[in-house]
Amino acid sequence: MALYLFITLISLLIHFMLIVPFIDFLYGMKFQRAKQRTKDAFNKPMPIFDKFNHHKSGTPVGGGILIVALTSILTLFFLGGFYFFKLDVHSNYPSVLYEVAILMFTYISFALLGIYDDLNKIFHWERQLFFGLKLRVKLLFEIFLALIIATGLYYGLKISIIHIPFFGVFDISFFYIFFATFVIVAFANAVNIADGLDGLASGVLMIALISFWAVARTIIDVPISIFLGVWIGGLIAFLYFNIYPARIFLGDTGALSFGATFAVIGLILGKTLTLPIIGGIFFIEIGSSLIQLLSKKYNKKKFFKVAPFHLLLQYMGWEEPKIVMRFWIASIVFALFGLMIAFLK
Repeated sequence: MALYLFITLISLLIHFMLIVPFIDFLYGMKFQRAKQRTKDAFNKPMPIFDKFNHHKSGTPVGGGILIVALTSILTLFFLGGFYFFKLDVHSNYPSVLYEVAILMFTYISFALLGIYDDLNKIFHWERQLFFGLKLRVKLLFEIFLALIIATGLYYGLKISIIHIPFFGVFDISFFYIFFATFVIVAFANAVNIADGLDGLASGVLMIALISFWAVARTIIDVPISIFLGVWIGGLIAFLYFNIYPARIFLGDTGALSFGATFAVIGLILGKTLTLPIIGGIFFIEIGSSLIQLLSKKYNKKKFFKVAPFHLLLQYMGWEEPKIVMRFWIASIVFALFGLMIAFLK
């Protein structure tokens, strides 16, 4: 375990040294949160959201770019180091290459989709006929990428089972592809929705990843242990600059990538049903947004005054740092409960 903690500390140090120059670079490139009227899924203005977030315009967006790039490079570097020094690279699957390839493809492909979406928002590409990335089109891209990943999990890693504590293991065969696709898309959007307050998504995600890190070490999955160690180190460095008042945001680049990869790690570790528990805050955030969306569509009225849940708390008068800190505490409780479930037979 000491080696993986060393990897995490090295990752933290490298990210920390590069993040300030990267923030300056984003300012120079004008890669900043734009002043604009936010719109919901029905293309209607969201004045309440804009009221609580207008002061954040001008803050650099793109922290996810640095973390995705460095985490990918450092993961491959440390994994290569394991092979160079002839250390055991144990995996629970026949092919370490497939496992790493699926992780990297998820991490990078969803990041690229996120970068494109960030560029749309910052430079107003949606006003142009060709470059517009509307919600439905974006969702189709997410489903397409998730289908590729889910197919890789099924055919490449031969995963087709779901473990339900107390009830046993169930093989759902080919239907696993559709199940995994749904899980990946759901969490990609859940983290994206939660990324609305300074330090919220990154802090909650860090806690959730530490939980999965414990699971990975228990079943001795070296590739995922290295990847998580590097990723957590990067998140700690990023969180230092992302807490209130944030100097940099993840952007869709980080949020989409991190959510999808979080889901894939849960699928690879065989802990699918603990995902909505360990990631309980994300589940609440996307759940409240989905309820609001369905209520607007079918009942023609709002279920909540505003959604997602963190915005509702702001509307009720809670201060941003209080919401974030209490969400972190709740996330720790969810993680402990999720780990308990994960270790049940």
